Amino acid sequence: MKEQVILVDEQDNQIGLMEKIEAHEKALLHRAFSVFVFNDKKELMLQQRAAEKYHSPLLWTNTCCSHQREGETNLEAGKRRLQEEMGFVCELKEVFSFIYKAPFDNGLTEHEFDHVMVGDFNGEPNINPEEVAFYKWMTLEAVKKDIESNPKIYTAWFKIIFKESYDALKNA
Repeated sequence: MKEQVILVDEQDNQIGLMEKIEAHEKALLHRAFSVFVFNDKKELMLQQRAAEKYHSPLLWTNTCCSHQREGETNLEAGKRRLQEEMGFVCELKEVFSFIYKAPFDNGLTEHEFDHVMVGDFNGEPNINPEEVAFYKWMTLEAVKKDIESNPKIYTAWFKIIFKESYDALKNA
């Protein structure tokens, strides 16, 4: 079965379901989430997307992100995907949500009602090599400077989400 996304209106009310690729081809607004995991040093865990990903391969991004499944809460979805990509689960809390649109060179567009969640974790992840090439910890300030200096090494959505939620992340 092909993965579906939840189509939503601008108030995040579900208005339908659609195959993920089709929603990205048509740039339709759909529900998504982005997880930001911090350690006790207030460093953010970043992941480098696997080389085999169909878009944005080997670019750096937040700890994990994906799409909710029908009937799944935002927090359930975040924990599921954290386990699938990074090999661990931690408690999450939602701190922010907003709508963004990011077109890609391959003709796909992320148009998402994004729920930003944060969690705390101090161990070593057990990364899924089909999803993640590598990970690292960085302070928010270091990430902000690196995005300014090296914007091409980060995913389009991460740069948008990071800018939009920077203050919420600092205070989370």
